[in-house]
Amino acid sequence: MGLLQRRARRAAQWVVDSVMGNGLAQQEDDVAHANAGERTSAEVARLARVAAAEGCVLLTNDGTLPLKPNEEVAVFGRCALDWFYMGRGSGGSVHSPYASNLMDGLAHVGATYSHVLAQVYADWCTDQRNAADSGWWGHWPTHHPEMPVSTELAQAAACTARTALVVIGRCAGEDLDMPLAPGGYYLTDEEQALLATVTSTFERTVVVLNTTNVIDLSWVEALDRAPSAVMLAWAGGMEAGNAVADVLYGCVNPSGRLACTLARSYKDYPSSTTFGSKHKVDYLDDIFVGYRHFDTHAPQDVLFCFGHGLSYTTFSVEIMGVETTELAAMEQKTADYQAWDGTPGSAHIGVRVRVTNIGARAGRRTVLLWCQPPREGIPKPVRILAAFGKTCELLPGESQVLELACSAKNLASYDKDSHAFVLDAGSYQLDCTGTATIVEVGQRVVVESCTPLCQSSDDLRERIVRNLPAPITANGSSSAKKPVLFDDVIDGRAALDDFVAGLSDKELEALTCGEGAMNSTLGTPGNAGAFGGVTPSLRKRGVPAAICADGPSGGRLQRRCSLLPCATTLACTWDTDLVQRLYAATGNELRANGVDVLLAPGMNIQRDPRCGRNFEYFSEDPLVSGLMATAVVRGLQGVGVAACPKHFACNNQETRRNTSDSCVSERALREIYLRGFEICVRKARPALIMTSYNKVNGVWAHYSYDLATTVLRHDWGFGGVVITDWWMRPARSPEFPKLRNNAYRIRAGVDVLMPGSMSHVARVMERPKGISRAELQRSARRVLAFLVSKKG
Repeated sequence: MGLLQRRARRAAQWVVDSVMGNGLAQQEDDVAHANAGERTSAEVARLARVAAAEGCVLLTNDGTLPLKPNEEVAVFGRCALDWFYMGRGSGGSVHSPYASNLMDGLAHVGATYSHVLAQVYADWCTDQRNAADSGWWGHWPTHHPEMPVSTELAQAAACTARTALVVIGRCAGEDLDMPLAPGGYYLTDEEQALLATVTSTFERTVVVLNTTNVIDLSWVEALDRAPSAVMLAWAGGMEAGNAVADVLYGCVNPSGRLACTLARSYKDYPSSTTFGSKHKVDYLDDIFVGYRHFDTHAPQDVLFCFGHGLSYTTFSVEIMGVETTELAAMEQKTADYQAWDGTPGSAHIGVRVRVTNIGARAGRRTVLLWCQPPREGIPKPVRILAAFGKTCELLPGESQVLELACSAKNLASYDKDSHAFVLDAGSYQLDCTGTATIVEVGQRVVVESCTPLCQSSDDLRERIVRNLPAPITANGSSSAKKPVLFDDVIDGRAALDDFVAGLSDKELEALTCGEGAMNSTLGTPGNAGAFGGVTPSLRKRGVPAAICADGPSGGRLQRRCSLLPCATTLACTWDTDLVQRLYAATGNELRANGVDVLLAPGMNIQRDPRCGRNFEYFSEDPLVSGLMATAVVRGLQGVGVAACPKHFACNNQETRRNTSDSCVSERALREIYLRGFEICVRKARPALIMTSYNKVNGVWAHYSYDLATTVLRHDWGFGGVVITDWWMRPARSPEFPKLRNNAYRIRAGVDVLMPGSMSHVARVMERPKGISRAELQRSARRVLAFLVSKKG
């Protein structure tokens, strides 16, 4: 290892140690233990197993699945033992109480498998020369080298087993995009040889893909003998092995469906030409992301389409009826040259769908409602996901009617000239059965007008100055009264504004920065940081500290916490009720462990399959992302743990994430990259939002007034706290050259620097050239209002 590598490794280790309290070895230790203060939940484990199973997507099956427990199988692939439970980095490094791999799962369902072959793999994997490398920050292995399998070994196993299971694993993460290389996006030579040997030796071969990301699957068609079945199991958390075995053996009927598109080759993805650019990342695909591109421009390049997923049973689906609400009123408003003034989403189309299980096994069915918009007007994709729903478990012959509601805005296109979401006149064809139902829109409808995003520094300066706040002053003569304490505000004896007015500049400043380090001594060991009452002066006034934990895959602490299925798995369940219940149970666990804020959900669009943090994100589609995130937020906040959706916005690659500039059109921002956040903010009202590291159209997100204030607060009505991702880049405001760093951030509307101060970042107050006291009060008040809501 060279000098630069050693230095980088030590630096990365320092980051990990600062979070885990020099406890990395403890985190990696698999020895089960339970300290008195550690609390994990059996309910979380139960729901995690259900979710991990329901998120498995059966890509192909010739009838080999489900397997029979009394028929022996031969299990190949070291990842059956060295399973990838979660992606790497802050979003996945949960210190779980246990983790079940596939071999554990097979034992739990009573499967019969070749113990001789299993022992060969166990001996090989435990040999020091072959041990799985745990890596280090940003340099984790994306795969584990595969054990060579000779024809003789395969034939010996085939003497007692007609069916083989082959497990292939991949894992990317934070600061680590999936390499476009063997062992990354592509199979290694050893993996290709394994597949060729096994498929040619065994009567039936089932391939299980244990991966955090989409990888190349062209081999499914290219092998001389195709696999009998291929199942995409993703990274299912601590219950992964049990859940996968449940599906393989029919304990659970697969109902997962893809929330992304699997292309025939990487070059077929429109993002492939610019993904990974070190400085400027041009979003040349514009709104044509995922299925929007493939359906419109290249249907022949799709291997497995968005929404694909097989079952062990068969269903019929029929549309029972369609109704529209307030569309006529919207058309009349537009005819009168008035913008629609209804609540966003109040105008909608409702579709009643009857699903019947016409097969021989009980199972669940997801229904996707598609809309094919008119070709006239603004250029549009061939079709757009309008709504979705999922049945309960239906017995053979049983039916259920789903009510699918689609807001008019979900079907609308963003017109960059009028800065509005509009419905062009024409026929909107709704379909989930192969037979379309048509909704006619007689004339162009303005669904919602938006504030234009500023195109020049002068325009932005004028907007900011126009919206500067007035100072907060105490009501009456507070000088004659004793100082207001925070408990007075909580108990209703004093107004929050009176408390804010009585704070010093130094105290206001402290409320706009975290304590200053990860693993804050104010909270549970291993926490991500603290904000609020981070100074003795504030705590003397009664202001508590809010303790954060990294998510979304559970609480990243030194204590044991449940490791959940990755976000992509959850999206593939298409079950928002299940996701909400899972995160409610997780919230109870987090609260018992002293966590106030979970830094979750991850909400960025899966623009490219190689993005290292795709496992933290839900989908290539903003509607799926928004509704899944809504379920997460409602689950957490319903039990008293604040949610913090992230990363706002356009954090779609990990390569040079701190310096790359996501260059996106206003239409693509509004329709694709911000839309999921908008749905979540308006439906679930998260307490916090976290900005991203990258620039968006030339401005770091943590300095972007248009993102943090114009869009988030003005257009969407967000009333919570905006925080940075951990630390930020120093910069000077182009609009106000005397403002830099924290002052620049506060003026943009980003309230809190997390986890706190950095030596090269100037203090907020830099009078006389700094921001006003009123601006400090505005951000401090938001933080305090959040703390009041937590205490209330």
